[in-house]
Amino acid sequence: MIKDNIANVHKNIEAAAKRANRDLKDITLIDVSKTKPVEMLQEAYDAGERDFGENKVQEIMDKYDKLPSDIRWHMIGHLQTNKVKYIADKVYMIHSLESEKLAAEINKQAAKVGRVIPVLVEVNIGDEESKFGIAYGDVIDFVEKIAQYPNITIEGLMTVAPYTPNAEDNRVFFKQMKQLSVDITQKNIDNVRMNVLSMGMTGDYEVAIEEGANYVRVGTGIFGERNYSI
Repeated sequence: MIKDNIANVHKNIEAAAKRANRDLKDITLIDVSKTKPVEMLQEAYDAGERDFGENKVQEIMDKYDKLPSDIRWHMIGHLQTNKVKYIADKVYMIHSLESEKLAAEINKQAAKVGRVIPVLVEVNIGDEESKFGIAYGDVIDFVEKIAQYPNITIEGLMTVAPYTPNAEDNRVFFKQMKQLSVDITQKNIDNVRMNVLSMGMTGDYEVAIEEGANYVRVGTGIFGERNYSI
């Protein structure tokens, strides 16, 4: 089932890239494996997947040693400063940078393990009280402040668009994210690259790709519904 789901998602990604005249090689699928057992992740790995996204530090720690070492782990959920030390040597990228305090801690823990950790600035594009992230209008100032840290590198932006049954409703937000990344690029800030737009999930990743996403985070479309009791 998982193998078939992955094939279907890749087919949809390819179709969306074609509609937008984009190079398929520029788009990365992140398998959102939160709450899912190692066996299911292994099945996805065996189907060719290498990028996995987790919402919780504990899940990365629990799964890290049980799965192949060439997996690229993405921390996509809210990250508490006191948990950074546990994953500084394990994550490929942190998608959820949304405070100066967190930036300072990631920098500190990255230095301890001799790394420069790629991060994405989380943007609360829908201005939702229930979500984390920097307000749209504050992002450029925030990026300029945290660009000073030598052990993190700002690779782009991430957002969780508002939930909607109609993916087209989120096109406007994805367009705004793309424009914001362009605006930041034009400022030529040291230690800042806008290589990554992480946006689009199971319900809207095709629209996100059409508007410039190059990391899409798909969980339900690959693994089925989440187990919310965990």
